[in-house]
Amino acid sequence: MTIKTISTYAVCGLVALTAATYALPRHVTVERAATLQAAPATVLALAASNEGYQTFNPYRTLDPDLRIDLYGPQSGTGSGFHFDGKDGTGSQTVAEVTQQTVTYDVDLGPLGQPTQSISASPTSDGSHVTWRVEADMGFNPVFRVMGLFMDGMMGPTFELGLENLGEAAA
Repeated sequence: MTIKTISTYAVCGLVALTAATYALPRHVTVERAATLQAAPATVLALAASNEGYQTFNPYRTLDPDLRIDLYGPQSGTGSGFHFDGKDGTGSQTVAEVTQQTVTYDVDLGPLGQPTQSISASPTSDGSHVTWRVEADMGFNPVFRVMGLFMDGMMGPTFELGLENLGEAAA
């Protein structure tokens, strides 16, 4: 084989590999759930408050040096915080509060703008709480490949957050 043939195969292989990434899912969802011994109203009140969220924020547990700057009203739509730590920088703002769910707009800058939510519904033991994030990986092939690993990367953090939330709401 000549250098030209090898180069042609290498370029074609790279183009095919890049094109194949577009077959990967564009939208990624990570979700964890737990039963907490707290009323749904208590869970959602903490989740809807910029100060309350900090009582169970799993990233604070994982990064003691995480900088948090609160903004907006103390609770409800517009309540939020900026963060800067070992896992990145960005902001999280309460976008909507309903009787069962608090929804957040998260801004991670060039890494994207996922939507996160915490839902709570009553059970005989307290609340069934679901922590969920939905992200659009766009057309970036690297982000689409990263999407395959999002559950494994974020899932344990959500599990820690649910554990923290159970303690904070008790």
